[in-house]
Amino acid sequence: MGSLIGFFGGFFGGLVGVGGGVIMIPAMVSLMKLNQHKAHGTSLVAVVFTGLAGSVIYFLYNAVDWKVSAMLAVSAILTARLGALFAHSLPEAKLRKAFGSFLIFISVMLLMKPYLPKIAHDFNVWSKAGIFLLTGAATGFLSGMMGVGGGTVMIPPMVLLAGMEQHLAQGTSLLAMAPVGISGALTHYKLGNVHTKIICGLVTGAIAGSYLGGAAANMLPEEYLRYVFASVLIWIGLKYLGYKIFI
Repeated sequence: MGSLIGFFGGFFGGLVGVGGGVIMIPAMVSLMKLNQHKAHGTSLVAVVFTGLAGSVIYFLYNAVDWKVSAMLAVSAILTARLGALFAHSLPEAKLRKAFGSFLIFISVMLLMKPYLPKIAHDFNVWSKAGIFLLTGAATGFLSGMMGVGGGTVMIPPMVLLAGMEQHLAQGTSLLAMAPVGISGALTHYKLGNVHTKIICGLVTGAIAGSYLGGAAANMLPEEYLRYVFASVLIWIGLKYLGYKIFI
């Protein structure tokens, strides 16, 4: 079961440039009966390998910006531990609702992208560097808190504010989330929020899925990627908020 969850999480993560935690966390909670805190911590371990495997594929398609990845990762590492500690302090019900609201907000922002003003052109190189560092700091905190790689946080500012193309933003976020995931996962492990018995299968599946998802992503138009990304996240977010929709 762990390897299957890892595979689908990795495939989706590679496809849309996230760590796959948005798929793995709900699956571990509903299918493997992990509590919310342990699902978040266990997901982060798999996210490290999802990010590395997925970024290799994007790199082969020249869709990774190493400098931007470094800026995102440096500031995110500093805040990931704080996010993990904050998640540990929250009651499980509140953590679930925060996770659902977070997914819906990000999805709506991406769907609105074509209708938002093109403000990216107003920023110079230093302003964009500041955007990347602040995005990394927010990503680290939310990654540690939500148990996700952070692509759901990193990609919208890169696309909407810095003007990056969707494929490039996805590949860059995958590379950045590996060190971010390590920082958050270590904190969760120390807090007892990692299910060590399923890690091997989860990681193996995630690597295979991420490789295939990354290859598929680079064959799809940017618009399709955004719609797939946003639609799935809205569906998961609504389920976390308690709405009964389909399955």
